[in-house]
Amino acid sequence: MIVRIGEFQAAPGQAEALKAFLLSLSDYICNSPGCLSYEVLCPVDEADRLMVIERWESAEQHRASVQAYPSDKMQAAMSLFAAPPTGGYYSLAQA
Repeated sequence: MIVRIGEFQAAPGQAEALKAFLLSLSDYICNSPGCLSYEVLCPVDEADRLMVIERWESAEQHRASVQAYPSDKMQAAMSLFAAPPTGGYYSLAQA
């Protein structure tokens, strides 16, 4: 299992719209092969920044879900972002 943590910065005045967009992805992502969970987090002191934590069976399955998402829907959402999203893949630390 891998954990994907993504960070998103909303364009000015677009924080609520970006949050709604990320929440709207839940059904698509959760129904993608290999997805184990999907959560959108909002920092309590920074309304324009959001985080997404996803758990996947593999990084390849995450990448496949991103590639399969309709490009026209992603293009429509681009105005919500102040900057390109950042993120990375993590494994659980073990003793």
